[in-house]
Amino acid sequence: MSEQSHSPIDNLITEHIDIWSSAIKRKSSSGRGSSKKIELYGIKKLRELILELAVRGKLVAQDPNDEPASVLLERIVQEKDQLVKEGKIKKPKKLPEISEDEKPFELPEGWEWARLGELGYTQTGGTPSKNKTEYFGSDIPFIKPGDILEGKVNYSNEGLSYFGAESLGRIAPKGSVLMVCIGTIGKCAYIDQKCAFNQQINSITPYLDISEFLFKVLSASYFQNLSWSFSASTTIAIINKGKWEMIPVVLPPLTEQHRIVAKVDELTALCDQLEAQTESSLDAHQALVTVLLDTLVNSQNAEELAENWMRISGHFDTLFTTEHSIDQLKQTILQLAVMGKLVPQDPNDEPASELLKRIAAEKDELIKQKKIKKQKPLPPISEDEKPFDLPVGWRVSSVDSCFYVSGGIQKTPKRTPVSNHYPYLAVANVQRGNIDINDLKRFEVTGEELDQYRLESFDLLVVEGNGSENEIGRCAIWKGEIENCLHQNHLIKCRPAIHKLSDWVLMVLNSPLGISEMKRLAVTSSGLYNLSVGKVRTILLPIPPLEEQHRIVAKVDELMAICDQLKARLSEAQTTQLNLAEALVEQAL
Repeated sequence: MSEQSHSPIDNLITEHIDIWSSAIKRKSSSGRGSSKKIELYGIKKLRELILELAVRGKLVAQDPNDEPASVLLERIVQEKDQLVKEGKIKKPKKLPEISEDEKPFELPEGWEWARLGELGYTQTGGTPSKNKTEYFGSDIPFIKPGDILEGKVNYSNEGLSYFGAESLGRIAPKGSVLMVCIGTIGKCAYIDQKCAFNQQINSITPYLDISEFLFKVLSASYFQNLSWSFSASTTIAIINKGKWEMIPVVLPPLTEQHRIVAKVDELTALCDQLEAQTESSLDAHQALVTVLLDTLVNSQNAEELAENWMRISGHFDTLFTTEHSIDQLKQTILQLAVMGKLVPQDPNDEPASELLKRIAAEKDELIKQKKIKKQKPLPPISEDEKPFDLPVGWRVSSVDSCFYVSGGIQKTPKRTPVSNHYPYLAVANVQRGNIDINDLKRFEVTGEELDQYRLESFDLLVVEGNGSENEIGRCAIWKGEIENCLHQNHLIKCRPAIHKLSDWVLMVLNSPLGISEMKRLAVTSSGLYNLSVGKVRTILLPIPPLEEQHRIVAKVDELMAICDQLKARLSEAQTTQLNLAEALVEQAL
């Protein structure tokens, strides 16, 4: 067959390679991609398109000399009858004819529709009794859904002994195709060795050697979608073997199947290359951004910082082209801010030492008035504990010196909404930098508890964490959004002695410096992460003069707004790329 007959799909890949590789989705959880938080969506759609074109007969040229699929179907029936006659398989039940309404699309000349169960011997897996250790071993691989990933099988996770496999009586020979039919319906793979498998998996062992093509069909979108539409769901999706066997399957002439499989494998290898190049490019881009932003943080003086910033700002459009790079820029801005490298200093500003004296006096007055309790003083901060060389007029202090720190109210089963009930903030309501007051829960409190746990404007709330490194230290300022709101015990309240301080401290805690300090304090002997009132009190804070704090916070707000604009434009561009990838798929089909 000439290369020219291959050209339409090849051109579809090569002419639009920028669209396939640029269509990227951000994922909510880790997965494939350079930062493990992205999905190369365009390449994923291209893979799906190749399979869909393959099973519709649009991928390779036909040959009128090929023996038609109707003859192949007759040979399949003969082989099945022979296996039944020899007692190698049980006689399967006869499946009904496929009606016109059941056929998802038109087939090319010489192709046929057949039900999946007509093409091979099907089985549902099982699990031997866990109480019998003699059933388990390394003689035969025992496959579970987690062992099937991206069309490949991990044979080494768990195995059965020959005795265990015999007791199970459900072994798929080499050349069978496995498909997950409970939960993550549709994951499938071709096996190249004899396997046992659990009850979440169905297998088909073709009567004739059509396994590789059949695997492509079961992986194609049309078959996957039908599997889901045939499934039932109570708490978990499931398609039983009887319904699975009924799904219509395309069957081309055998020689055309071979050409299709070869072409799919060739184009899939191209997709692998494109994916590797895209990921490598994203990794290189991310590394470059990291290096350049680090030069800003490590600048020795204002002159060097200005020089390094000019080097970056000249290439802004090419550097900050991913969400991750913009997030890195935001973190760098915060780090420069808390180190005093973001705005010029004013020698006329009152030094931070005077501010700290006023804060101490204010705390003493509040203790005197019995508005807050006197807490055990912390040891003095040594020179070694200071996080960096402080600018002129700055001091290092602790959260305890600037705030009154306390825990939240214990939520117990007896606290039910009765008469004296109030809304309260839970951990989920406190995000990094903002508080979500939608869907607040309420519970009953005493008048004394209301006074003790009621939030006031400018209170800083810190999430103590749940053992996870990523959960600890989220913080935000309460701005008096609603009256008489309390806070749960997993939130630590920091009430400022001087409310103007809250914005600065929030910025410090959300910066790389603050996050690093909280992680250091939060790690426990068991390797989990958890903050406490005592640990939050000891968090060290760089404190600039109050007027300088205001200038820095204003500058950070201005730069963060620019970053958000960058992100919005990036989001629009990504949406366009995703839509283009979708349009190319629709056009090709």
